[in-house]
Amino acid sequence: MARPKASQLTERELEIMHVFWRKEREQKLKPALTASDVRDLLEQDGRELAYTTVATLLRILVDKGFVKQINDTRPFDYQAVRSFDDVSTRLVDDLVAKVFSGSREALLLRLVDAKKLSPKERALLQRVLQEDEQ
Repeated sequence: MARPKASQLTERELEIMHVFWRKEREQKLKPALTASDVRDLLEQDGRELAYTTVATLLRILVDKGFVKQINDTRPFDYQAVRSFDDVSTRLVDDLVAKVFSGSREALLLRLVDAKKLSPKERALLQRVLQEDEQ
């Protein structure tokens, strides 16, 4: 029996997705990137992966539905299909379910622990809570 298609991202796959999302933020549009582009951008961040590794990860991301191949000639161009907001929301929901037994309150309490929040983070949280009350 075939193994079911995995829907979660591995750490390396998430690194690749961050490349697409960062370029999208910088360019204000969905970039089309080749495997070489992705490898070069990862290298700029101090992460060296072989071209073949990046190409394999991109094919896996296509199979999982996170990235699409947008041409049929080499070098292949890829675009992110899933947004940062979509993926991060799902990852946080999974974290809440798996680690905090579904309790968002427990997650918030963990995050708001005074020892872990900087003054800047505390001020931002207070501002968000005040805006939410209005």
